[in-house]
Amino acid sequence: MDPITKAILLSWDWKIEVIIVLALAGTLYSRGWWLLRQRAGGSMRRYRRTGRSRWRLAVTWRLVAYWGGLISAALALLSPIDALGQQLFFMHMIQHLLLIMVAPPLLLIANPMPFVLWGLPTGLRRRVGGWFSQALHRESGFRRWLRTLTQPGIVWMVWVISLIGWHDPGMYNAALRYEWVHDVEHLTFFIASVLLWWHLTGAGPRVHKQFGLLGRIGLVISVVPPNMITGIVLSFAEQGYYSYYENVPRLWGFDVLMDQQLGGLIMWVPGSMMYIVAALILIGRYLSQEDRKPPLPKSEWASQEVAGAPGLERS
Repeated sequence: MDPITKAILLSWDWKIEVIIVLALAGTLYSRGWWLLRQRAGGSMRRYRRTGRSRWRLAVTWRLVAYWGGLISAALALLSPIDALGQQLFFMHMIQHLLLIMVAPPLLLIANPMPFVLWGLPTGLRRRVGGWFSQALHRESGFRRWLRTLTQPGIVWMVWVISLIGWHDPGMYNAALRYEWVHDVEHLTFFIASVLLWWHLTGAGPRVHKQFGLLGRIGLVISVVPPNMITGIVLSFAEQGYYSYYENVPRLWGFDVLMDQQLGGLIMWVPGSMMYIVAALILIGRYLSQEDRKPPLPKSEWASQEVAGAPGLERS
């Protein structure tokens, strides 16, 4: 291995602010998950008898998913992926993939709000829980404000603007040249994606009107074209769009155009696939719900009124 590549692969950036946030989030969630698991009695007997138990909430896969999200965020922000993103466009796309399409859904399907609240010390949990109860009350102004600003249409628009806007050559070059702009870029991507996956997963707090599976299927499908088109444009470009990469050492034999095309391909195929998989999961849930619906009673479909309805008579 050449010295430059070895140095980059060993260049973990231990950003103290990121480590503190991730460690605190992981500690609170894990503690809350454990407490709720303990309150379930450590047994499935109650759940099997009544079907009502906190065991159903504190299942193992939620903890695994949450830590998977935290690890994905850590890899994106602390690992050599961040350093390589300064040298290679396709590595920067992998970083964005982790921040937009991997970490948010894993964190949100874990339904973090109740676990993080339970992870707080008892006194603080009561105070924070009381504040949330007031702030998210049906008649509170904060709830109305939050519901208005995070409607699905607005969230979709914010997500698309952040995706396309940060891939504008001027904005993208600025993000690589100035660290604070780079931080804003990552924060924008992450927040927009969390809001999107909040709707798609149905995680708490639930402040919007019931957003059914069909609505969620439509929302997740609607983000595929902007992501796919951006990736296709980059994949089939005949020139490099980002001048920053023309002035940095090229690694592993990738020239600027080849690097950009590979990054576009990553955004186009794996990136779009994440949303397609989410859509398929939601479609599967919708179809399973339809299968569980009881059949219409014979009186509703075999009556004389139905048989003689317009359009059903024989000509």
